[in-house]
Amino acid sequence: MVSDQQGNQLSGATPAAVELYEQAVTAFNLYRGDPVALLDRAIEQAPDFVMAHILKAYLYAVATEPDATLAARSFVDTAKALTLNEREASHLVALDLMLRGNWNKAAVALDRHNISYPLDLIGLQCGHLMDFYRANARDLRDRIARVLPAWSAEIPGYSILLGMYAFGLEETGNYARAEERGRQAVEMQPLDCWGHHAVAHVMEMQGRAEDGIGWMNSREPYWSGEDNFFKVHNWWHLALYHLDLGQIDRALALYDGPVREERSVVALDMVDASALLWRLALSGRDLSDRWQELADTWDRHADGKLYPFNDWHAVMAYLGAGRDRDVERIRTAYQAPSNQAPEVVRWAWEIGLPLVEGFSAFWCGDYQEAAERLHGARFIVNSFGGSHAQRDVIDWTLTEAALRGGLTDLAEALANERLALKPHSWVNRNFLSRARNGVDGA
Repeated sequence: MVSDQQGNQLSGATPAAVELYEQAVTAFNLYRGDPVALLDRAIEQAPDFVMAHILKAYLYAVATEPDATLAARSFVDTAKALTLNEREASHLVALDLMLRGNWNKAAVALDRHNISYPLDLIGLQCGHLMDFYRANARDLRDRIARVLPAWSAEIPGYSILLGMYAFGLEETGNYARAEERGRQAVEMQPLDCWGHHAVAHVMEMQGRAEDGIGWMNSREPYWSGEDNFFKVHNWWHLALYHLDLGQIDRALALYDGPVREERSVVALDMVDASALLWRLALSGRDLSDRWQELADTWDRHADGKLYPFNDWHAVMAYLGAGRDRDVERIRTAYQAPSNQAPEVVRWAWEIGLPLVEGFSAFWCGDYQEAAERLHGARFIVNSFGGSHAQRDVIDWTLTEAALRGGLTDLAEALANERLALKPHSWVNRNFLSRARNGVDGA
Protein backbone atom coordinates (compact mmCIF):
# COMPACT_ATOMS: atom_id res chain seq x y z
CA MET A 1 0.00 0.00 0.00
CA VAL A 2 1.25 3.51 -0.82
CA SER A 3 1.89 6.07 1.90
CA ASP A 4 2.04 9.84 2.29
CA GLN A 5 5.25 11.80 2.88
CA GLN A 6 5.04 11.21 6.63
CA GLY A 7 4.61 7.45 6.25
CA ASN A 8 0.84 7.14 6.82
CA GLN A 9 -0.80 4.46 4.66
CA LEU A 10 -3.35 5.64 2.10
CA SER A 11 -6.26 3.33 1.26
CA GLY A 12 -7.40 3.19 -2.36
CA ALA A 13 -4.58 5.36 -3.65
CA THR A 14 -2.30 4.99 -6.65
CA PRO A 15 1.16 6.56 -7.04
CA ALA A 16 -0.12 9.07 -9.59
CA ALA A 17 -3.05 10.05 -7.36
CA VAL A 18 -0.77 10.38 -4.33
CA GLU A 19 1.40 12.85 -6.20
CA LEU A 20 -1.64 15.07 -6.78
CA TYR A 21 -2.79 14.55 -3.20
CA GLU A 22 0.57 15.67 -1.80
CA GLN A 23 0.37 18.82 -3.93
CA ALA A 24 -3.07 19.46 -2.43
CA VAL A 25 -1.74 18.90 1.10
CA THR A 26 1.03 21.42 0.48
CA ALA A 27 -1.48 23.94 -0.88
CA PHE A 28 -3.57 23.46 2.27
CA ASN A 29 -0.50 23.76 4.52
CA LEU A 30 0.45 27.06 2.88
CA TYR A 31 -3.10 28.37 2.29
CA ARG A 32 -2.34 29.07 -1.34
CA GLY A 33 -3.35 27.59 -4.67
CA ASP A 34 -6.37 25.36 -5.24
CA PRO A 35 -6.21 22.18 -3.16
CA VAL A 36 -9.76 21.18 -4.10
CA ALA A 37 -8.96 21.09 -7.82
CA LEU A 38 -5.92 18.94 -7.10
CA LEU A 39 -7.98 16.58 -4.95
CA ASP A 40 -10.61 16.29 -7.67
CA ARG A 41 -7.88 15.24 -10.09
CA ALA A 42 -6.55 12.73 -7.55
CA ILE A 43 -10.03 11.26 -7.15
CA GLU A 44 -10.39 10.99 -10.93
CA GLN A 45 -7.16 8.97 -10.93
CA ALA A 46 -8.26 6.82 -7.95
CA PRO A 47 -11.99 7.05 -7.10
CA ASP A 48 -11.52 4.95 -3.93
CA PHE A 49 -8.73 7.17 -2.55
CA VAL A 50 -10.12 7.64 0.98
CA MET A 51 -7.88 10.44 2.25
CA ALA A 52 -8.52 12.51 -0.86
CA HIS A 53 -12.24 12.45 -0.02
CA ILE A 54 -11.53 13.11 3.67
CA LEU A 55 -9.26 16.08 3.03
CA LYS A 56 -11.82 17.52 0.63
CA ALA A 57 -14.48 17.17 3.36
CA TYR A 58 -12.24 18.97 5.85
CA LEU A 59 -11.58 21.82 3.42
CA TYR A 60 -15.29 22.41 2.99
CA ALA A 61 -16.10 21.90 6.67
CA VAL A 62 -13.62 24.49 7.95
CA ALA A 63 -15.02 27.10 5.57
CA THR A 64 -17.85 27.70 8.11
CA GLU A 65 -20.31 28.37 5.30
CA PRO A 66 -23.74 26.67 5.02
CA ASP A 67 -23.41 25.47 1.41
CA ALA A 68 -19.88 24.21 1.99
CA THR A 69 -21.00 22.32 5.08
CA LEU A 70 -23.70 20.53 3.08
CA ALA A 71 -21.11 19.55 0.49
CA ALA A 72 -18.74 18.30 3.21
CA ARG A 73 -21.44 15.95 4.50
CA SER A 74 -21.77 14.39 1.06
CA PHE A 75 -17.99 13.87 0.85
CA VAL A 76 -18.03 12.17 4.24
CA ASP A 77 -20.82 9.86 3.08
CA THR A 78 -18.75 8.95 0.02
CA ALA A 79 -15.71 8.16 2.16
CA LYS A 80 -17.75 6.00 4.56
CA ALA A 81 -18.71 3.71 1.70
CA LEU A 82 -15.07 2.93 0.91
CA THR A 83 -12.63 0.49 2.50
CA LEU A 84 -11.00 2.34 5.41
CA ASN A 85 -8.02 1.73 7.63
CA GLU A 86 -8.21 2.69 11.32
CA ARG A 87 -6.62 6.09 10.86
CA GLU A 88 -9.05 7.06 8.12
CA ALA A 89 -12.04 5.84 10.13
CA SER A 90 -10.82 7.97 13.03
CA HIS A 91 -10.87 11.05 10.80
CA LEU A 92 -14.49 10.36 9.87
CA VAL A 93 -15.51 10.21 13.53
CA ALA A 94 -14.14 13.72 14.04
CA LEU A 95 -15.71 15.02 10.84
CA ASP A 96 -19.11 13.62 11.78
CA LEU A 97 -19.01 15.42 15.13
CA MET A 98 -17.87 18.68 13.60
CA LEU A 99 -20.51 18.67 10.87
CA ARG A 100 -23.20 18.14 13.51
CA GLY A 101 -22.07 21.33 15.25
CA ASN A 102 -20.14 19.65 18.06
CA TRP A 103 -16.80 21.40 17.64
CA ASN A 104 -15.40 20.58 21.08
CA LYS A 105 -16.22 16.89 20.79
CA ALA A 106 -14.70 16.81 17.31
CA ALA A 107 -11.53 18.49 18.55
CA VAL A 108 -11.23 16.04 21.44
CA ALA A 109 -11.66 13.17 18.99
CA LEU A 110 -8.78 14.62 16.98
CA ASP A 111 -6.76 15.00 20.19
CA ARG A 112 -6.94 11.23 20.55
CA HIS A 113 -6.32 10.77 16.85
CA ASN A 114 -3.18 12.95 16.94
CA ILE A 115 -1.82 11.01 19.92
CA SER A 116 -2.29 7.74 18.04
CA TYR A 117 -1.02 9.13 14.71
CA PRO A 118 1.47 11.90 15.60
CA LEU A 119 2.79 12.17 12.04
CA ASP A 120 -0.65 12.74 10.52
CA LEU A 121 -0.18 16.32 9.31
CA ILE A 122 -3.75 16.65 8.07
CA GLY A 123 -5.09 15.58 11.45
CA LEU A 124 -2.84 18.09 13.20
CA GLN A 125 -3.68 21.01 10.94
CA CYS A 126 -7.43 20.34 10.98
CA GLY A 127 -7.34 19.87 14.76
CA HIS A 128 -5.44 23.15 15.07
CA LEU A 129 -8.11 24.90 13.00
CA MET A 130 -10.84 23.41 15.19
CA ASP A 131 -9.00 24.77 18.23
CA PHE A 132 -8.96 28.20 16.56
CA TYR A 133 -12.65 28.09 15.69
CA ARG A 134 -13.56 27.18 19.27
CA ALA A 135 -10.99 29.64 20.75
CA ASN A 136 -9.19 26.96 22.76
CA ALA A 137 -5.82 28.62 23.29
CA ARG A 138 -4.40 25.78 25.36
CA ASP A 139 -5.05 23.14 22.72
CA LEU A 140 -3.77 25.43 19.97
CA ARG A 141 -0.47 25.12 21.77
CA ASP A 142 -0.58 21.68 23.36
CA ARG A 143 -2.00 19.73 20.42
CA ILE A 144 1.28 20.51 18.68
CA ALA A 145 3.49 20.21 21.77
CA ARG A 146 2.26 16.66 22.37
CA VAL A 147 3.58 15.42 19.03
CA LEU A 148 6.63 17.62 18.34
CA PRO A 149 9.09 15.07 19.81
CA ALA A 150 7.99 12.60 17.11
CA TRP A 151 8.99 15.08 14.39
CA SER A 152 12.30 16.38 13.10
CA ALA A 153 13.46 18.80 10.43
CA GLU A 154 14.00 15.83 8.11
CA ILE A 155 10.27 14.98 8.05
CA PRO A 156 8.32 16.88 5.34
CA GLY A 157 5.95 19.37 6.93
CA TYR A 158 8.05 20.08 10.02
CA SER A 159 8.12 23.83 9.34
CA ILE A 160 4.31 23.84 9.09
CA LEU A 161 4.15 22.28 12.54
CA LEU A 162 6.42 25.01 13.92
CA GLY A 163 4.14 27.70 12.47
CA MET A 164 1.12 26.15 14.18
CA TYR A 165 3.04 25.84 17.44
CA ALA A 166 4.02 29.51 17.18
CA PHE A 167 0.38 30.56 16.98
CA GLY A 168 -0.53 28.38 19.98
CA LEU A 169 2.32 29.92 21.98
CA GLU A 170 1.11 33.41 21.06
CA GLU A 171 -2.50 32.73 22.03
CA THR A 172 -1.30 31.46 25.44
CA GLY A 173 0.80 34.58 26.00
CA ASN A 174 4.28 33.14 25.47
CA TYR A 175 5.23 35.87 23.05
CA ALA A 176 9.01 35.47 22.98
CA ARG A 177 8.89 31.75 22.16
CA ALA A 178 6.03 32.34 19.72
CA GLU A 179 8.04 34.87 17.75
CA GLU A 180 11.11 32.64 17.80
CA ARG A 181 9.19 29.62 16.49
CA GLY A 182 7.28 31.69 13.93
CA ARG A 183 10.45 33.20 12.52
CA GLN A 184 12.01 29.73 12.42
CA ALA A 185 9.00 28.40 10.51
CA VAL A 186 9.10 31.09 7.79
CA GLU A 187 12.87 30.84 7.49
CA MET A 188 12.42 27.17 6.66
CA GLN A 189 9.39 27.80 4.44
CA PRO A 190 8.96 31.49 3.47
CA LEU A 191 5.49 30.84 2.03
CA ASP A 192 4.08 29.63 5.38
CA CYS A 193 1.25 32.13 5.90
CA TRP A 194 0.26 30.68 9.28
CA GLY A 195 3.76 31.01 10.71
CA HIS A 196 4.00 34.55 9.32
CA HIS A 197 0.67 35.48 10.85
CA ALA A 198 1.69 34.02 14.24
CA VAL A 199 4.50 36.60 14.37
CA ALA A 200 2.04 39.30 13.26
CA HIS A 201 -0.18 38.35 16.22
CA VAL A 202 2.74 38.64 18.63
CA MET A 203 3.45 42.18 17.47
CA GLU A 204 -0.24 43.08 17.65
CA MET A 205 -0.62 41.80 21.21
CA GLN A 206 2.58 43.51 22.36
CA GLY A 207 1.60 46.83 20.78
CA ARG A 208 4.61 46.82 18.44
CA ALA A 209 2.80 48.55 15.59
CA GLU A 210 5.91 49.90 13.84
CA ASP A 211 7.58 46.48 14.04
CA GLY A 212 4.40 44.92 12.71
CA ILE A 213 4.26 47.23 9.71
CA GLY A 214 7.89 46.46 8.99
CA TRP A 215 7.27 42.72 9.30
CA MET A 216 4.32 42.84 6.94
CA ASN A 217 5.94 45.12 4.37
CA SER A 218 9.25 43.27 4.26
CA ARG A 219 7.53 39.94 3.64
CA GLU A 220 4.60 41.13 1.50
CA PRO A 221 5.67 39.16 -1.62
CA TYR A 222 5.30 35.93 0.35
CA TRP A 223 1.76 36.49 1.68
CA SER A 224 -0.05 38.82 -0.73
CA GLY A 225 -0.14 36.80 -3.96
CA GLU A 226 -3.32 36.34 -5.95
CA ASP A 227 -3.45 32.62 -5.09
CA ASN A 228 -3.00 33.23 -1.36
CA PHE A 229 -6.12 32.27 0.60
CA PHE A 230 -4.84 34.12 3.68
CA LYS A 231 -3.93 37.44 2.09
CA VAL A 232 -7.01 39.37 3.27
CA HIS A 233 -6.40 38.36 6.87
CA ASN A 234 -2.82 39.56 6.67
CA TRP A 235 -3.93 42.88 5.14
CA TRP A 236 -6.34 43.14 8.07
CA HIS A 237 -3.42 42.77 10.46
CA LEU A 238 -1.59 45.57 8.68
CA ALA A 239 -4.67 47.79 9.03
CA LEU A 240 -4.78 47.11 12.79
CA TYR A 241 -1.21 48.35 13.15
CA HIS A 242 -2.12 51.59 11.39
CA LEU A 243 -5.16 52.02 13.66
CA ASP A 244 -2.96 51.56 16.71
CA LEU A 245 -0.81 54.44 15.42
CA GLY A 246 -3.87 56.64 14.86
CA GLN A 247 -3.51 56.42 11.08
CA ILE A 248 -7.23 56.07 10.42
CA ASP A 249 -7.14 57.14 6.78
CA ARG A 250 -4.43 54.59 6.02
CA ALA A 251 -6.52 51.82 7.60
CA LEU A 252 -9.57 52.92 5.60
CA ALA A 253 -7.52 52.88 2.41
CA LEU A 254 -6.55 49.28 3.16
CA TYR A 255 -10.23 48.41 3.61
CA ASP A 256 -11.13 49.98 0.27
CA GLY A 257 -8.09 48.34 -1.30
CA PRO A 258 -6.86 44.82 -0.62
CA VAL A 259 -9.28 43.95 2.20
CA ARG A 260 -12.47 44.51 0.22
CA GLU A 261 -11.74 45.55 -3.36
CA GLU A 262 -12.32 42.03 -4.69
CA ARG A 263 -15.71 41.74 -2.92
CA SER A 264 -14.80 38.30 -1.59
CA VAL A 265 -17.70 36.03 -0.66
CA VAL A 266 -15.46 33.86 1.55
CA ALA A 267 -16.72 33.97 5.15
CA LEU A 268 -13.23 34.34 6.63
CA ASP A 269 -12.57 37.41 4.48
CA MET A 270 -15.96 38.89 5.35
CA VAL A 271 -15.26 38.49 9.07
CA ASP A 272 -12.12 40.59 8.61
CA ALA A 273 -14.06 43.17 6.61
CA SER A 274 -16.78 43.53 9.25
CA ALA A 275 -14.28 43.69 12.09
CA LEU A 276 -12.20 46.39 10.39
CA LEU A 277 -15.20 48.43 9.27
CA TRP A 278 -16.64 48.35 12.81
CA ARG A 279 -13.36 49.65 14.27
CA LEU A 280 -13.30 52.40 11.64
CA ALA A 281 -16.86 53.34 12.54
CA LEU A 282 -15.88 53.59 16.22
CA SER A 283 -13.13 55.95 15.08
CA GLY A 284 -15.74 58.33 13.68
CA ARG A 285 -15.86 57.52 9.97
CA ASP A 286 -19.08 57.61 7.91
CA LEU A 287 -19.13 54.25 6.17
CA SER A 288 -22.75 53.79 5.15
CA ASP A 289 -22.12 52.84 1.51
CA ARG A 290 -19.51 50.28 2.50
CA TRP A 291 -21.78 48.67 5.07
CA GLN A 292 -24.51 48.07 2.49
CA GLU A 293 -22.26 46.11 0.13
CA LEU A 294 -20.90 43.97 2.93
CA ALA A 295 -24.33 43.30 4.45
CA ASP A 296 -25.67 42.12 1.09
CA THR A 297 -22.77 39.68 0.78
CA TRP A 298 -23.33 38.30 4.28
CA ASP A 299 -26.85 37.14 3.33
CA ARG A 300 -25.54 33.90 1.83
CA HIS A 301 -23.79 32.85 5.04
CA ALA A 302 -25.50 34.36 8.10
CA ASP A 303 -28.16 31.78 8.94
CA GLY A 304 -28.10 31.95 12.75
CA LYS A 305 -27.39 28.22 12.89
CA LEU A 306 -23.99 27.14 11.61
CA TYR A 307 -21.34 29.26 13.34
CA PRO A 308 -22.30 32.14 15.69
CA PHE A 309 -18.94 33.89 15.38
CA ASN A 310 -19.77 34.56 11.71
CA ASP A 311 -23.32 35.63 12.55
CA TRP A 312 -22.03 38.21 15.04
CA HIS A 313 -19.81 39.74 12.35
CA ALA A 314 -22.75 39.72 9.93
CA VAL A 315 -24.75 41.62 12.54
CA MET A 316 -22.10 44.37 12.53
CA ALA A 317 -22.72 44.82 8.80
CA TYR A 318 -26.50 44.62 9.15
CA LEU A 319 -26.43 47.30 11.85
CA GLY A 320 -24.22 49.54 9.72
CA ALA A 321 -26.54 49.09 6.74
CA GLY A 322 -29.69 49.78 8.78
CA ARG A 323 -31.03 46.28 8.16
CA ASP A 324 -32.69 45.83 11.54
CA ARG A 325 -34.88 42.95 10.32
CA ASP A 326 -31.82 40.86 9.64
CA VAL A 327 -30.37 41.64 13.05
CA GLU A 328 -33.65 40.45 14.55
CA ARG A 329 -33.60 37.38 12.31
CA ILE A 330 -30.24 36.35 13.74
CA ARG A 331 -31.27 37.17 17.30
CA THR A 332 -34.48 35.14 17.14
CA ALA A 333 -32.63 32.20 15.57
CA TYR A 334 -30.71 31.84 18.84
CA GLN A 335 -32.96 29.54 20.83
CA ALA A 336 -32.43 28.26 24.37
CA PRO A 337 -30.51 24.97 24.05
CA SER A 338 -31.99 21.61 24.96
CA ASN A 339 -29.95 18.85 26.54
CA GLN A 340 -29.41 17.27 23.13
CA ALA A 341 -28.60 20.50 21.26
CA PRO A 342 -25.32 20.73 19.32
CA GLU A 343 -22.55 22.77 20.91
CA VAL A 344 -22.98 25.63 18.43
CA VAL A 345 -26.53 26.16 19.75
CA ARG A 346 -25.11 26.71 23.23
CA TRP A 347 -22.47 29.07 21.82
CA ALA A 348 -25.20 31.05 20.10
CA TRP A 349 -27.39 31.32 23.19
CA GLU A 350 -24.72 31.87 25.83
CA ILE A 351 -22.21 34.00 23.90
CA GLY A 352 -23.58 35.03 20.52
CA LEU A 353 -26.80 36.49 21.90
CA PRO A 354 -25.16 38.85 24.45
CA LEU A 355 -22.79 40.06 21.74
CA VAL A 356 -25.57 40.64 19.21
CA GLU A 357 -27.64 42.47 21.81
CA GLY A 358 -24.67 44.46 23.10
CA PHE A 359 -23.53 45.58 19.67
CA SER A 360 -27.12 46.38 18.68
CA ALA A 361 -27.60 48.50 21.80
CA PHE A 362 -24.39 50.36 21.03
CA TRP A 363 -25.41 51.09 17.45
CA CYS A 364 -28.80 52.35 18.60
CA GLY A 365 -27.19 54.71 21.10
CA ASP A 366 -28.16 52.82 24.26
CA TYR A 367 -24.63 52.91 25.58
CA GLN A 368 -25.36 51.93 29.15
CA GLU A 369 -27.19 48.81 27.98
CA ALA A 370 -24.34 48.04 25.60
CA ALA A 371 -21.80 48.39 28.40
CA GLU A 372 -23.80 46.08 30.65
CA ARG A 373 -24.12 43.40 27.97
CA LEU A 374 -20.55 43.56 26.77
CA HIS A 375 -18.95 43.77 30.20
CA GLY A 376 -20.42 40.37 31.01
CA ALA A 377 -19.77 38.87 27.59
CA ARG A 378 -16.08 39.76 27.50
CA PHE A 379 -15.28 37.13 30.11
CA ILE A 380 -16.88 34.20 28.29
CA VAL A 381 -16.04 34.84 24.64
CA ASN A 382 -12.75 32.96 24.85
CA SER A 383 -14.79 29.80 24.39
CA PHE A 384 -16.49 31.20 21.31
CA GLY A 385 -14.13 31.52 18.35
CA GLY A 386 -11.32 33.48 16.79
CA SER A 387 -8.15 34.94 18.27
CA HIS A 388 -7.44 37.43 21.05
CA ALA A 389 -6.78 40.07 18.38
CA GLN A 390 -10.13 39.41 16.70
CA ARG A 391 -12.08 39.44 19.96
CA ASP A 392 -10.51 42.75 21.04
CA VAL A 393 -13.27 44.51 19.13
CA ILE A 394 -15.54 43.60 22.07
CA ASP A 395 -13.41 45.46 24.62
CA TRP A 396 -12.90 48.32 22.18
CA THR A 397 -16.68 48.67 21.76
CA LEU A 398 -17.25 48.32 25.51
CA THR A 399 -14.79 51.12 26.26
CA GLU A 400 -16.36 53.34 23.62
CA ALA A 401 -19.82 52.60 25.07
CA ALA A 402 -18.62 53.57 28.55
CA LEU A 403 -17.28 56.88 27.21
CA ARG A 404 -20.37 57.74 25.19
CA GLY A 405 -22.69 56.61 27.99
CA GLY A 406 -21.07 58.83 30.60
CA LEU A 407 -19.71 55.85 32.57
CA THR A 408 -16.50 57.73 33.24
CA ASP A 409 -15.12 55.53 36.01
CA LEU A 410 -15.64 52.40 33.91
CA ALA A 411 -14.13 54.06 30.83
CA GLU A 412 -11.01 55.13 32.71
CA ALA A 413 -10.63 51.71 34.30
CA LEU A 414 -10.92 49.99 30.92
CA ALA A 415 -8.45 52.43 29.36
CA ASN A 416 -5.98 51.70 32.15
CA GLU A 417 -6.47 47.98 31.59
CA ARG A 418 -5.74 48.33 27.90
CA LEU A 419 -2.74 50.60 28.43
CA ALA A 420 -1.18 48.09 30.81
CA LEU A 421 -0.97 45.70 27.84
CA LYS A 422 -0.28 48.20 25.05
CA PRO A 423 1.05 51.44 26.57
CA HIS A 424 2.02 53.01 23.23
CA SER A 425 -1.32 52.46 21.48
CA TRP A 426 -2.87 55.67 20.16
CA VAL A 427 -6.29 54.06 20.53
CA ASN A 428 -5.74 53.32 24.22
CA ARG A 429 -4.14 56.68 25.02
CA ASN A 430 -7.09 58.37 23.31
CA PHE A 431 -9.50 56.38 25.48
CA LEU A 432 -7.75 57.51 28.66
CA SER A 433 -7.57 61.13 27.56
CA ARG A 434 -11.25 61.24 26.73
CA ALA A 435 -12.20 59.55 30.01
CA ARG A 436 -10.21 62.02 32.08
CA ASN A 437 -11.41 65.03 30.11
CA GLY A 438 -15.05 64.00 29.94
CA VAL A 439 -15.12 63.78 26.14
CA ASP A 440 -17.87 61.38 25.09
CA GLY A 441 -17.73 61.62 21.31
CA ALA A 442 -15.54 59.61 18.93
